[in-house]
Amino acid sequence: MFRKAEGFTLIEMMVSVTILSLVMLATVTALRTLASTQSSLNKVTDRNDEIRSVSSFLRDALESAVVGSSSGGLTVGGGSAEMTVFEASSTQLMWKTTMMFGESVGGSYVVRVAQENPNVVLRWQKMDARGQVGEWNNASARTLVEDVQEFLVAYRREFDGDWLSEWDGRGAPGWVRLRIRAAERYWPDIVMEVAR
Repeated sequence: MFRKAEGFTLIEMMVSVTILSLVMLATVTALRTLASTQSSLNKVTDRNDEIRSVSSFLRDALESAVVGSSSGGLTVGGGSAEMTVFEASSTQLMWKTTMMFGESVGGSYVVRVAQENPNVVLRWQKMDARGQVGEWNNASARTLVEDVQEFLVAYRREFDGDWLSEWDGRGAPGWVRLRIRAAERYWPDIVMEVAR
């Protein structure tokens, strides 16, 4: 007696190849989605780290602002080391602070935070013997935020007061708010108390 040959029919082979192709397609799609999710998560984490480090640095710099005794911003009878500097507008903030650049380099500097298209840039320099600052274009600089579409500064004297876009120049305000829009997204407002 002859036995019928055993094996897979053409239809069974086609069905198994189709099922295997679908499983492979689902696996590749899942891996691609996982990689895309990881990339998006890394971007969000990097953005949050940038926000945290910039706001922390600016808070520390404003908390260590050099504030004199006169309401006009200059300490009466003092040298340039005792002078208070605080100048503000809706697009820049300039003040005198104590900064450290590593373990052994630091001191009292006048710093400016302003938008220099397309970035928000921190510049710093020392005052000369007459208490004057030089040209800001020649000052040391570091980019704080890249690809900025909007940078606005607002001020208020009292905690519950109105936010002002221009400071009146009578001493330092009580609080400063920075509003930043970078990479087409708004940052949370950075609100800082100014040392008095």
